[in-house]
Amino acid sequence: MKGGLNKFKVKKVKLEIVGLSYSQTQTGAYALVLGEAKGKRRLPIIIGGFEAQAIAIELEKMTPTRPLTHDLFRSFAKGFDIRISEVIIYNLVDGIFYAKLICGDGNKEVEIDARTSDAIALAVRFNCPINTYEFILSQAGIVLDEDAIAASNENLNAGEMVEVEETDFIKKSSEELKQLLESALNEEDYEKASRIRDELNNRKKS
Repeated sequence: MKGGLNKFKVKKVKLEIVGLSYSQTQTGAYALVLGEAKGKRRLPIIIGGFEAQAIAIELEKMTPTRPLTHDLFRSFAKGFDIRISEVIIYNLVDGIFYAKLICGDGNKEVEIDARTSDAIALAVRFNCPINTYEFILSQAGIVLDEDAIAASNENLNAGEMVEVEETDFIKKSSEELKQLLESALNEEDYEKASRIRDELNNRKKS
């Protein structure tokens, strides 16, 4: 039985970031949705606002006026030729996901424990794969049918921050939104900046 469990645990499953939205269950928190790269299962993870902001900024290729903590870590690591080759969500205990970074300098490889939200914020900065094990997806994954997957992909694009009230943005002109965007970046209000950017991008598509 033990050997079978280990074999089950070591089977890796590649994940992709499907969406990022306000949590409907926890005030001030966000739901990060990871999707099975070659499958229908989704893995929702509740993360904090700062980490959600850090992930969204990198996904949307926004440049902070000053480096965030995860940007500082990237600069520090690259300064010493350290790369993150993989992020693994390796355990789930009492509803809490555990992750680790697989780091190396070309000669030595080290595994470093990290909060899952921090690990993913770094994964998008180092452009490295995000993996988990089959037993975690089996326990916490949500299986979507074809219609639900289509709706998920349409409504929860990677990095999208869902705002309850966007009426103020809709009423403003594109020039006003650009000024608001610049102001939000200067004030380091990246959550607001990402919503303004979404509104501007939506106007370009229409």
